[in-house]
Amino acid sequence: MDALAALDRRIAGCRACPRLVDWREEVARTKRAAFADWTYWGRPVPGFGPPDARLLIVGLAPAAHGGNRTGRMFTGDRSGDVLYQALYDVGLASRPTAVTAEDGLELYGVRITSPVHCAPPDNKPTPGERDTCRPWLVQELNLLRPTLRAVVVLGAFGWQAVLPAFREAGWNVPRPRPVFGHGARVPLDGLELFGCFHVSQRNTFTGKLTPTMLRDVLGTAAEAAGLPGNGATRSAQGG
Repeated sequence: MDALAALDRRIAGCRACPRLVDWREEVARTKRAAFADWTYWGRPVPGFGPPDARLLIVGLAPAAHGGNRTGRMFTGDRSGDVLYQALYDVGLASRPTAVTAEDGLELYGVRITSPVHCAPPDNKPTPGERDTCRPWLVQELNLLRPTLRAVVVLGAFGWQAVLPAFREAGWNVPRPRPVFGHGARVPLDGLELFGCFHVSQRNTFTGKLTPTMLRDVLGTAAEAAGLPGNGATRSAQGG
């Protein structure tokens, strides 16, 4: 727990990518009118969830007025609304909403992270920014390895980012690399890797990703990870 907390603190202090530093801090200064009374986080957003997680969810990057505002992954934006509702529905979260980092939300056996920890302009990190951020993900994977049994990757960008990180962290990644697809399932050296369309508004508003589709992937991954899910038990908590 101490090692992961220390990693999170180091991530939150990173200033390695000038474009991302300038953007996240500019957004934190100018804000959105609806959040004018907020003090934005405006820093890299570390992972969220217990240090003994059996299931890891990997996104893309924090939203400018979501995680960049609240300081917690998928908190305070529409994508998070969809993700946390689904996690709650399958018994992996204590509540269906994520509003602030102090709202009491707990995840059960699940941790959420991303390959890029700073909010990028237009939600599009560059390949160079992704690669610069990769060592943080590699360290996180190493710390989670003793308990980690399944990973759900949200979107093709995350999929492309996470496979090299797994390799650098010591997992045997098949060659050629597995292709991303919704519902893809790849055995990966002691864990199960799942693909899922990203919970972006573009996907959820158009029906490309429905709540049922998301719940199905999360439920299958939870089963592969050995998590009870479906509210069977909420005793193994962390946050």
